[in-house]
Amino acid sequence: MESKRKLYIETYGCQMNFSDTQIVGSIMTDHNFESTENIADADLIFVNTCSIRDNAEQRVRARLQEFKRYKKIKPGLIIGVLGCMAERLKSQLIEEEKMVDIIVGPDAYRDLPRLLSVAETGQKAINVILSADETYADINPVRLDSNGVSAFISIMRGCENFCSYCVVPFTRGKERSRDTGTIVNEAKDLFSNGYREVTLLGQNVNSYRSEDGVGFAGLMEMVAKISPQLRVRFATSHPKDLSDELLQTMAAYPNICRSIHLPVQSGSDRILKLMNRKYDTKWYLDRIESIRSYLPDCAISTDIICGFCTETDQDQKDTLALMRRVSYDYAFMFKYSERPGTTAEKKYNDDVPESVKSERLKEIIDLQQELSYKSNLKDIGKIFEVLVEGFSKKSGKELSGRNSQNKVVVFPRHEFKPGDYVKVKITSCTTATLKGEVAING
Repeated sequence: MESKRKLYIETYGCQMNFSDTQIVGSIMTDHNFESTENIADADLIFVNTCSIRDNAEQRVRARLQEFKRYKKIKPGLIIGVLGCMAERLKSQLIEEEKMVDIIVGPDAYRDLPRLLSVAETGQKAINVILSADETYADINPVRLDSNGVSAFISIMRGCENFCSYCVVPFTRGKERSRDTGTIVNEAKDLFSNGYREVTLLGQNVNSYRSEDGVGFAGLMEMVAKISPQLRVRFATSHPKDLSDELLQTMAAYPNICRSIHLPVQSGSDRILKLMNRKYDTKWYLDRIESIRSYLPDCAISTDIICGFCTETDQDQKDTLALMRRVSYDYAFMFKYSERPGTTAEKKYNDDVPESVKSERLKEIIDLQQELSYKSNLKDIGKIFEVLVEGFSKKSGKELSGRNSQNKVVVFPRHEFKPGDYVKVKITSCTTATLKGEVAING
């Protein structure tokens, strides 16, 4: 039997990229490759990339330079760049990064075996054609780097919101949803194989609609009904599309996790309009009120960009005020990074000095640290059902998992193992972690 060749994949960026990496792993497994965690053993190296921020692209560029030494040791080694950065830069990468052999966009992964054959003849191989219908629905992803407890399921691809700062609509194309049956079957298979939590992924999951008319709330209900022992999460919601129907569905099923990621980006209506977010703060706060009404115990997280074009001190104050009003449980916070080809790059000046961006980001991070700590303090004394994911990062005597609110909980090991549900009473906290003792084994 022909021995399998070794594939090494590094993934950068969002959860969608990790999901895509698993699809790539499946495709290459079907073509006589097996994954390795040792880059020195690799016959094929893929880097799955992100273009949302310049920093992410620079990290990939630096990593590619490090790969040169592996190619010197093993001249037949093939190096490929996958994903959004490949789509955005295309042939520019081939010209500037001489060690790169393959460039593949997010909709062309099925073509990887053919492209590899081309690269093995010494030619450069590129396919960055965007598709109007590719969803990879028939591919069973290889669960690379999985804890065996939690898994991602990609339910749709692409985005049509065209936020002025964002490259995603240009690198991932139009929205298209997977067939409902394939999603439900994938979730069933995961549950039968021991997984106890699935996260439904999409650039904007609220826009999901199958060809037979099933919307996102209906899909969530179908997945939740697989088993009360299967937790269901989702990411990411766009505020303009977060419906009361979805909140009602979440309230009806305890195994749909009480956690919603609702990116606000800015607390200034003027900046939101420039960003083309298609809502204002009044609309956003109405959605927050609905979440609190239907799901009083729901954690709310967000994304915030500071230093967007023309942002003033007052715009920053508006963002801080909205953060205090919502009192987010946690947040992902960034400085604005101008991306080539976006509406913002074409129409607006990136005129906020870097030093001011840094000062504003620090203000936002400091406030969120305060809000996160206050949120966690409120949990002391409460009992949560925690899904065990593995050992604590700090001690083999402690286990770590998450509650329904997506907060990390650390507690003594006892006899529990990954995949178990454990009742934990919270006794203390940090800004990022809840700590507790086993109360009642669920």
